[in-house]
Formats: sequence, C-alpha cells, structure tokens
Amino acid sequence: MKRVMVIGAVGAGKSTLIKALLNELQPATKTQSLVFRDWLIDTPGEYSENPLYYRSLMATSFEAVAILLVHDATRNRNYFPPGFASGFPVPVIGAVTKIDHPKADEKRAVMLLRESLPEGEIVMTSAASSQGIEELKRSLQKFVFVE
Repeated sequence: MKRVMVIGAVGAGKSTLIKALLNELQPATKTQSLVFRDWLIDTPGEYSENPLYYRSLMATSFEAVAILLVHDATRNRNYFPPGFASGFPVPVIGAVTKIDHPKADEKRAVMLLRESLPEGEIVMTSAASSQGIEELKRSLQKFVFVE
C-alpha cells in the first residue's frame, strides 16, 4: 500500500496531526523511528533537522505516494532547506499546524514553508480545534484513499 509520508521538525505537531487525520483521540507520543500507520508514515522530527537523515527520508519516499511537509505556525525559522520538496520523486504538499495558538503567525509560516515548497498546496490546520483537518484529508485523497 502506498502512503503519505509526513515530515517536519521536532515539536511541529506531526504525530498530533496524524492522530487528527485518523480520528484518534488519545494524545500523541514522541516518534522514535519511522512509523507506518494506515495510509500515513510518521517520521521523527530529527530526520528533517539533521542532514545525515535526509537519505532515510529520500529512501522512504519511494514507498510513499506523496509527501506532507509540516511547519509549526509558532516557529520563526524554517527547519527544511531551500528547495527541499524538489528532492522527492513524488508530489509534495504542505500543512501549517497550530494556527490557533496565541503565538501563531500564519503569514510567516507560509512564507518560510514556501522556501522549501515553492509550488503546491499548503493547508492551514489545527489538530486541537480540528480546523483544516477535513480540508487536508480531501487534499490527501488525491493521492490515497482516505476514509
């Protein structure tokens, strides 16, 4: 089965976003290694923050049908290198998380994510309030069947 690989920095909200996409209620836990769940692949944040792990992300992308780059709206820097999305052999879309956080800056988050994802859709989300979750599911349905 082809899956969507979810990539983002430590604390960006990847695992929480995945739980929201899968309609799971229990709190997320720290991802220690690649986790294949239903139609998603959860990656540790360290994989996007340390270039030594880029090879693992690139190799795993061959098992994916699409990539979801996740950026936290409260962060003031980009944890992906410029043009990062172009290194994958599959389509890449973006998601900005934590948009309902008091320190969220959606405009800055999109600007930073665009450095790594110059083209393609970016969906604004909050796993806490479910804002944007259904829109993101619909966007991902273009690549895999999502219930």
